[in-house]
Amino acid sequence: MHSDLCKAQGPIAPGCALWPPAGTRCLLQQELGTRWWISPWHWVLSSTSGWVTSSILPSSQPPCAMSDHVGLVSCLWAAWPSGRTRPLEYHTAQLEALGLFLEEKEMGLLPSFEVKLSEISICRRELNHMLNNLGAWMKDENEDKNWAMQLDSAFICKDPYGVVLIIGPWNYPIYLLLVPLIGGGDGNCVVLKPSEISRNMERLVAEALLSYLNKDCFTMVTAGREEITRLLENKFDYIFTGSPSVGRIAMTAAAKHLTPVMLELGGKNPCYISDTCDVQNVALWVVWGHFINTGQTCIAPDYVLCSVEMQEKLMPALHEATTEFYGSELHNSPDFACTVRDKQFKCVQALLSSGRVAIRGEADEKECYILPTVPVDVQEDDPVMWREIFGPVLSILMVTSEEDATTFINRPQGQCGVTAGCSQLTFPDPRWGTTKGNDVITHMMLTSLPFGGSVPRSGHSDTGLYHGRFTFETFSHLRSALLRADGREALNSLRYPPYAPHRHEEPPPPARRSESRLSKRSLPPLSPPGQSPRRPAAL
Repeated sequence: MHSDLCKAQGPIAPGCALWPPAGTRCLLQQELGTRWWISPWHWVLSSTSGWVTSSILPSSQPPCAMSDHVGLVSCLWAAWPSGRTRPLEYHTAQLEALGLFLEEKEMGLLPSFEVKLSEISICRRELNHMLNNLGAWMKDENEDKNWAMQLDSAFICKDPYGVVLIIGPWNYPIYLLLVPLIGGGDGNCVVLKPSEISRNMERLVAEALLSYLNKDCFTMVTAGREEITRLLENKFDYIFTGSPSVGRIAMTAAAKHLTPVMLELGGKNPCYISDTCDVQNVALWVVWGHFINTGQTCIAPDYVLCSVEMQEKLMPALHEATTEFYGSELHNSPDFACTVRDKQFKCVQALLSSGRVAIRGEADEKECYILPTVPVDVQEDDPVMWREIFGPVLSILMVTSEEDATTFINRPQGQCGVTAGCSQLTFPDPRWGTTKGNDVITHMMLTSLPFGGSVPRSGHSDTGLYHGRFTFETFSHLRSALLRADGREALNSLRYPPYAPHRHEEPPPPARRSESRLSKRSLPPLSPPGQSPRRPAAL
């Protein structure tokens, strides 16, 4: 399937193919020799043994340099007051341009079906949802009024913030950059910053995306962490970013200008499995949801809570599901990839110093490669529970009951969401954040459900909401408006001094018409069944 996708683009060099030879691995964030990487978790292209799509060939226009970021941001500030970004027609044109980008550059963005499922399809769904509903969302919302303002107009209008910065995380470099842009670009001028860790995806986006958008209102910078700190010295009206480390940098810089920030972070997402569930189905859900993208998904189940009896049944089911998905020789599977870089590899390996490992996958530090690993009998204070794993390691902790699991989940440790697998699902505690019952991570497929984590006091989790209408509202400032009717000065005189108690008492609400009638006349008596009602005597 993968070779057919690439061959549709045609060869550019003799003997080209999409995947490297079986059993070989490379650091996904690097360009080694003439090999190109376009995604942080998939092999894509090799000039010595592969086909390559024309969309990633070097462009004559290099990515934007960080030394120019001050001028780039200044240009957006100059364009913003013109008002060109406010009409619905402008929004629609930019959204359609994004759709054209996804269509024409699809082959460059598609090293595998997994990318289409987890990134491209979701972006298109968000894009279509925004195009179909943006006009209605942009309309003013009429609000309730009190008795003194019944003739006035009270409404809320959605106003774009101005100049916003979107810093894309690396684990889903297309999805986590374009979905905020789909809603954040509606009326705002946008600075895009793709992740430098997924290096070739950064290159593709930097070279291609801006050619589809209004260059006066959209710009892009490529930078590392030190340069991001300097970029954030600029004044922005809103900032979107991910990862706790970059989030701290962004929040610190935003505090200087009192800039609002949305953080798309991760967390220790628990998965509670009751004794009454179908263990075979749950194993399929958990293995797919955790090991997709090599465990580098912020909403993936991070650890499992279950009883001793369920653990004994779950372990062979997990092993069977892993073999079914990735084959008996996992290191040769094209559907299971490496961790994104050596730093992430070492962090994951350091967490495996305690607990009994029931399923131990081999690890190759040179290739940043870790096969699915399942520690059991994990304790709350073990290193693997200190922070989000963000790798192919699924821990299993034992609890005695659902109440015990609830107490454990409600500890002050942030999470993006909770998965519960049981035959009778009780609606969970609201402190759990996003909740999935009897499945994992599929709530991301619905544009009607917002992405947002647990309450802030439970740990570093998300701030703000996005997806669908919530993305538009996140990047829009809600402004109150009241338009007074003419000829109201007699009523306005009540607010002017000199003040006296009898002049400023609020009159009682007017009686309803039916109540007024009942006070003056009584109702006629009820007639017996089958008889005509008697007319009351004339007053």
